[in-house]
Amino acid sequence: MVTLSRDFERHVGAALTVNQTDLSAMEHLMVSGSLTPSELSRRLDISTAATTLVVDRLVTLGHAQRHPHASDRRKVVVVPAAASVAKAVDELMPVIGGVASLTQELSPEERVVIEAFLTRVVGVYESALAPDRALDAGGPSAA
Repeated sequence: MVTLSRDFERHVGAALTVNQTDLSAMEHLMVSGSLTPSELSRRLDISTAATTLVVDRLVTLGHAQRHPHASDRRKVVVVPAAASVAKAVDELMPVIGGVASLTQELSPEERVVIEAFLTRVVGVYESALAPDRALDAGGPSAA
């Protein structure tokens, strides 16, 4: 599943002619609607200089625009282009719709089993990430 998910992300990136970092930036913009370059930099966990390059590429490809910030004239916000959002959604909908259809076909008993399994899988991931999250939060091991 992880490999297929990554392959699908590459497929969507290729359809939009963007690399993985640019696609991640577009995902953040699609979810948030608009972000300042600094906000985008934090979400992508890359430098502001690298974020400038990402935004430049997205603007050049027509996937985003820079607009003045609504309340702070010193800032700009990066806004996803409606046509690019629509194209991304067109690429995503076969998978989203397909998974939704499969979900509707499940019996209530199957849903309970799958939900319990996925809840435990999430727990495994959270346990594996716990040390990193403690460091990020400045926990006792952060010194």
